[in-house]
Amino acid sequence: MTAQNNIEQLLSIMSQLRDKESGCPWDRKQTFDSIIPHTIEETYEVVDAIHKKDWSNLKEELGDLLFQVIFYAQIAKEEGLFGFNDVVDTLNEKLVRRHPHVFGDDVFSSEEEIAANWDKVKQQERLDKGLLDQYSSSQQSILDSIPSALPGLLRANKIQKQCAKVGFDWDELKPVADKVNEEVAEVLEEALKIPRDEDKLEEELGDLLFATVNFSRHLGKNPEQALCKANDKFERRFRQIEVNVAKKHKTIQQCDLNELDSEWENVKRSEQN
Repeated sequence: MTAQNNIEQLLSIMSQLRDKESGCPWDRKQTFDSIIPHTIEETYEVVDAIHKKDWSNLKEELGDLLFQVIFYAQIAKEEGLFGFNDVVDTLNEKLVRRHPHVFGDDVFSSEEEIAANWDKVKQQERLDKGLLDQYSSSQQSILDSIPSALPGLLRANKIQKQCAKVGFDWDELKPVADKVNEEVAEVLEEALKIPRDEDKLEEELGDLLFATVNFSRHLGKNPEQALCKANDKFERRFRQIEVNVAKKHKTIQQCDLNELDSEWENVKRSEQN
């Protein structure tokens, strides 16, 4: 079966699932909003399969993610907004428009020039859209393209990158590191106050996380990936502690903190060796 026939079959299956008479009750009742959590979950399952290099499972997870796109397109078609072919046409046009060095005559000498042109085209697209949208704000921001629904670390990183493009950024590492230390001190100051202002403490913690993201960015590291790796490392080590404790015919709950700390150090030394 050709790729075109595969897509047509998938669209047909989706249409049948949403059929008011013979479709699936669960699929029929879904809306744009109701399937958002499933889209997010499927996206993370794709990422997880890639991190684990589970290529067989990745094939399946990519299919599940594609199904989300098909689902949204079917709902849009039913509401007279657009169809799947419109989604594909829009994507094709955008890819060609944003790659004039591949599909046109433009020549760029570096990745930086390519990235600069990409941003220029995106900005023009937003301006053009704003002129056509009667509800759009008369003032455009360089941050307009950053979705507010992004995970916090990812959104912070994107905000900082956009601001850096217009020069709102430190050009040395030291003031970035100093800012992290400053925020740590402010968190501690709020945490030790009696009585504690919980809202202010949360605000200072947010500032510390934002400054840490900035520090990661200046070091050339993706904070989301760094944190994910830290999560994986902690989980791996803690699971090994559970195994070690079980070999002693005990449970985690039966161990005091000193014993668990000792097991943690043993696991760390074992990994380092």
